[in-house]
Amino acid sequence: MKKWTTSHDRVLAQRHAEGWMFLIEAARDLRATGAIAPSGRALARALTDPVRAQSPRPLAVLEAGAGTGAVTRTLLPRLSRGSRLDIVEANPRFAARLRGLVATHPSLVGRSGQVTVHQSYVERLDTTQRYDVIVSGLPLTNFAPAQVERIMARYLELLHPGGTLTYFAYLATRKARALTASRTESRRHAAVDEVMATYQRRYATGRWTVWANLPPAHVWHLRRPLVRGDFPGQQCDRARR
Repeated sequence: MKKWTTSHDRVLAQRHAEGWMFLIEAARDLRATGAIAPSGRALARALTDPVRAQSPRPLAVLEAGAGTGAVTRTLLPRLSRGSRLDIVEANPRFAARLRGLVATHPSLVGRSGQVTVHQSYVERLDTTQRYDVIVSGLPLTNFAPAQVERIMARYLELLHPGGTLTYFAYLATRKARALTASRTESRRHAAVDEVMATYQRRYATGRWTVWANLPPAHVWHLRRPLVRGDFPGQQCDRARR
């Protein structure tokens, strides 16, 4: 019991420290950070489901906008041997913390070189690698429409044909911003929504609602077509608790 309590306390302390770090970075630049708290465990599980569903097959996985590693910690134990994970994070303080997480995580013992942290913007990532799954934690609704278009185009470029992109969007953000934002900001947000809706209409294979998150969020799965003009799947909406 004492050993479990010590381990449990260590995990709680780590999450508390990461929560404070996330809050500090949000105070520095809320638009780039996207929230005031890391993703919850239910949201992290929903985002990483495509990796779990394809294990134990070796996969090439990209996580973009990993922050303090809330989703990364759920992702790492789901990587089978022979898999590769590239983590992309532009914030230098977050990137440093992610390197520490990778260096000490028990799931990576004996798997040197399986995971790499890149301090970069995903649209500037210099790689020839193509991925089976991309997990996006970027706050896309905070960006300019043209930047969102570049990021989404880059995601599709980085995916293998048939590969899956998974990302989230908080519920009711457009309505909330409409009450407080300027007219210019409301137009920007609406334009981003339209960019994302275009990709959802073409490539979405599923949408789930994660209520057990603060705030609740939709998780989308998009798939790169196997052949040009092949837009697979029908949108679905399922609640996760």
